Amino acid sequence: MSLVVYLAAFVFGMTSVLLFRRPRRAMRNPLTVSTCAAIVLGALVFVCAAPATLATVNELTGVPNFGAPLTYGMLSAYSCAVLVLLINWRGGPRERVRRRVLRTIAAYGLLVVAIVVLFVLAEADTERLTDLDTYYAGTPFMREMILLYLVGHSAAMLVMCHVCLKWGREVGGPLRTGLRLILVGALLDVLGFQVSKYTAVVAVWTGHDLDFLSTTVAPPMASLAALLCSAGYLLPSAVAQWRALGDHRRLAPLWSLVRSASTAPKPPTDWWQLPQARLQWREVSIHDALLSLAPYFDHRVRERVRDSALRAGRSPHESRLAAEAAMLADAARRAAAREEPPQTGGTYRLHATEVSGTGGLVELAEALHRPPGAGTASGGAASSSLTGSRTEPEEPHVA
Repeated sequence: MSLVVYLAAFVFGMTSVLLFRRPRRAMRNPLTVSTCAAIVLGALVFVCAAPATLATVNELTGVPNFGAPLTYGMLSAYSCAVLVLLINWRGGPRERVRRRVLRTIAAYGLLVVAIVVLFVLAEADTERLTDLDTYYAGTPFMREMILLYLVGHSAAMLVMCHVCLKWGREVGGPLRTGLRLILVGALLDVLGFQVSKYTAVVAVWTGHDLDFLSTTVAPPMASLAALLCSAGYLLPSAVAQWRALGDHRRLAPLWSLVRSASTAPKPPTDWWQLPQARLQWREVSIHDALLSLAPYFDHRVRERVRDSALRAGRSPHESRLAAEAAMLADAARRAAAREEPPQTGGTYRLHATEVSGTGGLVELAEALHRPPGAGTASGGAASSSLTGSRTEPEEPHVA
């Protein structure tokens, strides 16, 4: 059993490592901090609950069953962290969020203190590593301690189920899928772990023996629930990283064209840099290069290619992207050849600089792959670099 529990703790803990890779930046984000705190405490619960850990703790302290209040206190801290995570996830005015977080911490802090006090008052001299809940279910003070930690954990999981159900209707994409995974994990915790524990304890009170629910059914249910919750925490971030990797690759043609004009610091080459970090560096460098190439923009090239693309039947948005790609390719050629900037006058903002995110840059990069059509040559390198773009129904923004 210890091996299964330790494996669940490892999976749970690795989730926090992936989310908390950059401590300085993460510490400025309460949502990231609370997420990692909840995951780390969840992993510690599994470590503390393993029979091998319980035996070691009892032996080191010299107190039989000392691992019980340690595990239950850690589980209560995890329940508190889950509620704090939900509070930060929901957001709102900073002062209101702060008050709710402090109230939650105070309530569960009192719960932990009560668990410790009840254990001290109880007579629990017989060490039990796997069946403590049912063995001491009828013992004064131990009975109350067991019921108290179960109620505290149930409250947190039920709130999590409610929040996941509510928010799951309001969001879409990977976030909705992540919320559904968390919901399934929370329901499995409630129905598989907690109901099993409650049933086994109540069976002792009524003179029946259903200890197997607490010792055999509940632990693997809790481990599976933790696995599903950690997958739900990670999924939105993993999808975002995957999309960032795709955008980073799609920006390669554009970066190859303008990189010589960029004066931004060189991006880090560390192998452990995640795709989002690499994409951010590439995006910043490309925007810097576009700024450097702006004086070389020849609006005659742009207008000529735009008009040709429109005559060829392209949409206004596609025509604009093709024209901007031609103008940019021509500007990069002029800059590389150290030619004088064209005397066309005026300023022009590329579509890619008018939209937030990397979508505009990706469209511009894709516009460097296909020619805009017959009779749209603009001379030099520009004529061989033009492309179409994504066929979106968006209307162009005319500068």
